[in-house]
Amino acid sequence: MTSMPNGTVLCEVENDIATITLNRPESLNSMTKELMADISSAVSMAQDNARVLVLTGAGRGFCSGADLSGVEQPAEGAQLGAEAGLSVATGMDDFFHPAVLALKQARIPTIARINGVAAGGGLGLSLTCDISIAARSAFFVATFGPRLGIVPDMGTTWSLPQRVGRARALGITMLGDRFTADEAADWGLIWKAVDDDQLDAEVDRTANILVRTSAEAMTRIRDAVETSGERSFAAQLDVERDHQKVLIPKNMAEGAAAFLQKREPHFG
Repeated sequence: MTSMPNGTVLCEVENDIATITLNRPESLNSMTKELMADISSAVSMAQDNARVLVLTGAGRGFCSGADLSGVEQPAEGAQLGAEAGLSVATGMDDFFHPAVLALKQARIPTIARINGVAAGGGLGLSLTCDISIAARSAFFVATFGPRLGIVPDMGTTWSLPQRVGRARALGITMLGDRFTADEAADWGLIWKAVDDDQLDAEVDRTANILVRTSAEAMTRIRDAVETSGERSFAAQLDVERDHQKVLIPKNMAEGAAAFLQKREPHFG
């Protein structure tokens, strides 16, 4: 187990699976600049040393969103000055956005192991992973709009409509209702909800499937699916063709041989 430079994130690599653990359990793994910098470092380590990345939280929560303890409190009836907005924007550009982009663009497939609350920015963070698996006791809530008076961030306004459609994305973000892991699975927000005592087994099963795959094929699948809305059907056929031109020389012979020999393929 390796602690990242700021001590807020742990990374462990075993059997080609990297587990990145947000390690601020006393605050349900709330996000700080230090934690986001550590996520970026951990993703770099993971993709250099593993074939699959699992993101999870220590203790009872996955991630409760931004740490609000340091927010300046103005005099009663006053508002924060414009410099507060500029400061937050700079922090987003320098720490938060690089971390979510590192996860979103990782060179290996990614799994969110959602072991507890995913709130606010923690919801957005969970949605950066390719496959999300949640314990049944976990829950989700978008606190941005109704409780904080801000726009959802961490890519939430992109990820939510992609996964659940416009109506549910607006309901989730504008109303701020808490919803369960089972509801998240029913809506297509996550891949699966499982009993709490089955979470580790299901994450391990999923990770071990991905370990045996071609990481490049998985990340190309991610790209093809997530950008498909930008193109016509005919244009998407061209995208699929272009991916196959690269992957078939690398993987097809081994895949076909494994199929004929009734064994698992072993991709490089």
